[in-house]
Amino acid sequence: MKGEMKRELSLRGVSEKIRGIEGELVSTLKNLREKLKTLETERANLLLEIDELKKMAEARASALESEISMLHEEVKSLKQLLGVGDLAT
Repeated sequence: MKGEMKRELSLRGVSEKIRGIEGELVSTLKNLREKLKTLETERANLLLEIDELKKMAEARASALESEISMLHEEVKSLKQLLGVGDLAT
């Protein structure tokens, strides 16, 4: 009898430990899923922000190219006005 009781108590203890470990694993899995969801959302937001920044940079580069082109034309016109030949600029 005593051996059976000890065995039953031991099995109960192991069963309780297993349930405790299972609960911890479920909690860990839930936390990981939440972190993954948060990271995926943050990644998507950063990709959108990068896209917007690229568009802004491209627009700025285009504006600068236009401004430089206008400045080249202005230099050319001023040289013609002053009668200056092809001098290096």
